[in-house]
Amino acid sequence: MGAIEKVAVIGAGVMGAGIAAHVSNAGVSVVLLDIVPDGAENRNVIAEGAVAKMLKADPAPFMQKSNARLITPGNTEDHLELLAECDWIIEAVIENPGIKQSLYRKIEEARKPGSIVSSNTSTIPLEVLTRDMPESFRRNFLITHFFNPPRYMRLMEIVTGNETGAETASRIRDFCDRSLGKGLVDCKDTPGFIANRIGTYWLQCAVVEAMDGGVTIEEADSVMGRPVGIPKTGVFGLLDLVGLDLMPHVLKSLESALPPEDDFHAIYREPELIEKMIADGYTGRKGKGGFYRLNTSGGKRDKEAIDLTTGEYYSATRPKLRSVKASRKDGLRGLVDHPDKGGRYAWRVLSRTLSYAASLVPEIADDIVAVDTAMRLGYNWKFGPFELIDKLGASWFARQLKKDGMAVPHMLEMAEERSFYRTQSGRRQYLSVTGAYKDMPRADGVELLSDIKLRAKPLAKNISASLWDVGDGVLCLEFHSKMNSLNPLVLAMIRKAIRIVPKNHKALVIYNEGSNFSVGANIGLVIVPAYLRAWFIIRWLVAFGQQTYKQLKFAPFPVVGAPSGMALGGGCEVLLHCDAVQAHGETYTGLVEAGVGIIPGWGGCKEMLQRCTASPKVMNGPMPPVIKVFETVGVATVAKSAHEAKSHLFFRPDDDITMNRDRLLADAKLKALKLAGGYKPPEPVELSLPGESGRIALEMAVNTFRKQGKATPHDVVVTGVLAEAISGGATDITETVTEDGLLKLELDRFMKLIRTPATLARIKHMLKTGKPLRN
Repeated sequence: MGAIEKVAVIGAGVMGAGIAAHVSNAGVSVVLLDIVPDGAENRNVIAEGAVAKMLKADPAPFMQKSNARLITPGNTEDHLELLAECDWIIEAVIENPGIKQSLYRKIEEARKPGSIVSSNTSTIPLEVLTRDMPESFRRNFLITHFFNPPRYMRLMEIVTGNETGAETASRIRDFCDRSLGKGLVDCKDTPGFIANRIGTYWLQCAVVEAMDGGVTIEEADSVMGRPVGIPKTGVFGLLDLVGLDLMPHVLKSLESALPPEDDFHAIYREPELIEKMIADGYTGRKGKGGFYRLNTSGGKRDKEAIDLTTGEYYSATRPKLRSVKASRKDGLRGLVDHPDKGGRYAWRVLSRTLSYAASLVPEIADDIVAVDTAMRLGYNWKFGPFELIDKLGASWFARQLKKDGMAVPHMLEMAEERSFYRTQSGRRQYLSVTGAYKDMPRADGVELLSDIKLRAKPLAKNISASLWDVGDGVLCLEFHSKMNSLNPLVLAMIRKAIRIVPKNHKALVIYNEGSNFSVGANIGLVIVPAYLRAWFIIRWLVAFGQQTYKQLKFAPFPVVGAPSGMALGGGCEVLLHCDAVQAHGETYTGLVEAGVGIIPGWGGCKEMLQRCTASPKVMNGPMPPVIKVFETVGVATVAKSAHEAKSHLFFRPDDDITMNRDRLLADAKLKALKLAGGYKPPEPVELSLPGESGRIALEMAVNTFRKQGKATPHDVVVTGVLAEAISGGATDITETVTEDGLLKLELDRFMKLIRTPATLARIKHMLKTGKPLRN
């Protein structure tokens, strides 16, 4: 099977450009083409402008800005010959079958034999796109539907035709899975495929039911958000995010494509309010506002919501619905069964949406797993439709539908008293369309801790961390405290792992399947002892963490950190003490302690000094590594990807990156086993540091920033203490500082900062708001 080494994307709009950027994130060269605008002096202006815009965008489409160099901008009049160099050509132009087919004929003339062509269409069936195209084209054609933004949304819907070659589909699946990190879902060739077919129905239903039921948008979003396992944007916040002007196009496309008997037509309408909002420029966050807007008149920032009846804006409120409160105790059924208007709204929307989804299997997909996966990965639902039905109870849901005079889909009737998912003999199974249970599918090379948990018990466990045997002589240390924050129980489990691994095992992987690897130390632990002035407790906690991480670093077996999501503060320090890191591409890491008025205390400064001293990217001598650490730690630098983490030296040059999160554990385990052969712990390192002269130089630089208004008074205090910790204290360049000496400097300077009222105020503010205080 030939590797995909070069890709072309035709269509440099938001979606096409984003696809090109994400292909470059995989280290693959991309040709990005678009039309030549009338009268343009620069014939490549659209593609070049798209790349320039992406370099400034936040969130960033590029995992590192240097990836932009892998994109070659061009145009479809002068540069189609470049397609002959490409293994995969992605069409991402306007949703018009005629325009697409005209482009396909040009592609067919320019592409090399065996190259693959795919469309990013979100609504047009493959049969329509390939009609009257030659057999050679149809054999190498499929639909690859990315979701926006391509870097961050994992879903990839794949549609193949009867004539699509098996090798064509296999090459694309392998590349999109391993290189782009996509969660692949095979869809039937039907309008809207899976996610947009159900997602559009859900959004339209939620809007219509709110308008008809007198539900405010804040009430609707409070119900259709976290209580249902949907992002807190809910419905109206999500529409503001994606753009109100997009919905009419999607709705009209589905309305024209779906058969008359489809239940979509029962909820389809174009509310006059939304038409007026779009005409007046209220298209969401990209416009003047949307269902919500920010009113900054009078120097204030007032969040306003629109009245769905009058179209007038008012100050948004935080609804207090008893149904939402009930959901916290009694779950989803407690929400939909509640008699208040929030409960009635939840039932009206979910009864229609979930029964609609159930009615579409096997029309749009071969199984319920594809439907649930598509909604989780494409719309960020925590649970897919069938998983939500299980939470309600399939038989209860069917009875309630009958009670309301609604049709009961065949899949629900077939389930009867059974659930759609179950665990049997340590394996998760799903109810197939035949009525029999089947094992959940897993791609080759995918290993999930959640699967291991179904068939095994932990070797050790407390309320914050567990130790699992993941096979082949490798143990896995899992954090599972709130947000995977670090506390003495986590540290105790690290120490227990260090004792257990050498007895019968080869290596340790630190990994979990939470949203974040670790948000760092639980800083709330220092508040009570600080107010009691029990400084010895805080000093013990910091010293305990230091010595635990030191034991981890010098353990007689290899330790591999496998982060995904945030790895901040103490979470970053864990990784700095590992022998190696196998990181998910979407890892966001950094030593962020300065943001809350403290400095890293668990060896982070020490490890960064050692890395900067050894790095060929940092100049030789005692001062350059100190300056680099000061710049990185002093401004709480966070790497926005695993690639960036390497450039900041949070990760080593030989640390590896896994693009697909589902493959992270298997890759980390393999890396640990490779290190285990003939493993020897690292030798302690001593450093030559500038001492007092270095500290003074750093403080002078900070004072300059203070005079320029770029640093607050407490910033000066924090960075001054940081300068003391990393410059070596009372040493000078004729002496060396040991690892223990650096740890003591960190500990003493940490304790110096934690005693200041300003630091305690920052910590309290962070705990209360989740945001750093600037003072």
